Amino acid sequence: MSILKKATTAIAATLVAAYGIGQFTSKSLYTEIEISAPASAVWAELANTEKYPEWNPFVKRLSGELAVGNRLAVTIQSEGNAAMDFSPTVLVSDENHELRWVGQLGFSGIFDGEHFFIMDETPEGTTLFRQGEHFSGMLSYVLFPFIEEDTENGFEAMNAALKARVEASD
Repeated sequence: MSILKKATTAIAATLVAAYGIGQFTSKSLYTEIEISAPASAVWAELANTEKYPEWNPFVKRLSGELAVGNRLAVTIQSEGNAAMDFSPTVLVSDENHELRWVGQLGFSGIFDGEHFFIMDETPEGTTLFRQGEHFSGMLSYVLFPFIEEDTENGFEAMNAALKARVEASD
């Protein structure tokens, strides 16, 4: 077997192993906040993406129709960091309940992030707003420690700003 063939085989085996490990070592972030408003009011603000620059400290820009299968143009920026642009695909757009998308670094399986916003109305008429992301792919285990704290802080800042904005308009 030639050296080139051996090297190619070794690289392919390494990539397959890394992909498999990445699928089983996925990482997740989860945040939640209670908003003193019905889920419809929370959804109305979340879906009004043109207004994000006015209030959203984390998702600086989001454009595109929030419909399943559509691609969005998103810019995120956590405090003290450079902005990052990506183009996720909408997986779920269930008015007053859930918005979910998936984005990839490069192509699927390298470093994927499935982001979710879930709104559950409580019997008291408030809304439990949950935001999080599941990271998977070959590089998820390696990259997660570098983004975990800033990403979670960004989620928390957005949650607090959304709460303040929705409750102020009530």
